[in-house]
Amino acid sequence: MGSVQDTLALVTLEEIRATAARIANIIVHTPLIRAPFDGVAGRGTGREIFLKAESLQPIGSFKLRGASNKILQLTPEEVRRGVITYSSGNHAQGVAYAAREVGAKAVIVMPSNAPAIKKAATLALGAEVVDVGPASSERLAKSDELIAQHGYVVVPPYDDEKIIAGQATCGLEIVNDLPDVDLVLSPVSGGGLLSGTATAVKLLKPGTKVFGIEPELAADATESFRSGKLTTWPAELTTRTICDGLRTQSLGERNFAHIQRYVDGIINVTEAEVRAAMRAIVATARIVPEPSGAVTTAALLFHANELPPYKKAVAIVSGGNVDPKLLAEILTENQVIAAHASR
Repeated sequence: MGSVQDTLALVTLEEIRATAARIANIIVHTPLIRAPFDGVAGRGTGREIFLKAESLQPIGSFKLRGASNKILQLTPEEVRRGVITYSSGNHAQGVAYAAREVGAKAVIVMPSNAPAIKKAATLALGAEVVDVGPASSERLAKSDELIAQHGYVVVPPYDDEKIIAGQATCGLEIVNDLPDVDLVLSPVSGGGLLSGTATAVKLLKPGTKVFGIEPELAADATESFRSGKLTTWPAELTTRTICDGLRTQSLGERNFAHIQRYVDGIINVTEAEVRAAMRAIVATARIVPEPSGAVTTAALLFHANELPPYKKAVAIVSGGNVDPKLLAEILTENQVIAAHASR
């Protein structure tokens, strides 16, 4: 299997700890919520499942961790130039929020199919939004054009050491709060959260297994992980999934290097499994997940045979920025199916 680990420096535990101190006044140390899912965890199973509620961050997503770490290290001259990023929504809000904290202008290049709730939240934080087509390559191209014109400082969504170190603080919190955790599940798309979390967890507790979870309709990271070579999927494939935060077409190079070193496996889940997991999270943990944040729970509920044995697992609920209409549809669809079946 090929590897890019030798050419890219990996984030260290010292960097992760320094990052945690740096961003402590902006992010929230999110709780681990015990979720006794029937038949999977709880009394009589010998297993416990905890949800890492990143949906409780000020912007409703883990993305604030990496964006804050990057932006808080800008020079005064870079702050004056302003920042730019390309995002489907959650990273956009993270950049807008952190930029507002330091007084920098924020420009966000967003896909035309980004959820309205995420676009509205980004605008409410004072950012300027530029719309492009649905492909992540289109967002990157437009960002490059605006950087050349205006001199903005780019804050990448995932392929950056400071972004990875920021997301790694999620893993640092997990191990500090649950020292005997033996399985951690993270969503994966561009790879920021998975690469950071896996790095922190493995450096602190090497015996803990770390798995990435990805929609089967956008499984480019799975293909890359299994082949050992970065793979890109076309936008017409990745945009099929309901998980709008997991539609990135390829892992970042730096993220891939960390994932190759520290991640034990990647599992795919179906759209129906994600929807069922959202209902289970709301019913059991009383928190609201967006589809992208529910993939880890879907893996625990429906793919136990693909996971290693565990006693204490943590599933990261990466965000909670879900369109209210979609949430209502998902929460009530079982009732609709039952009503039709009874006729």
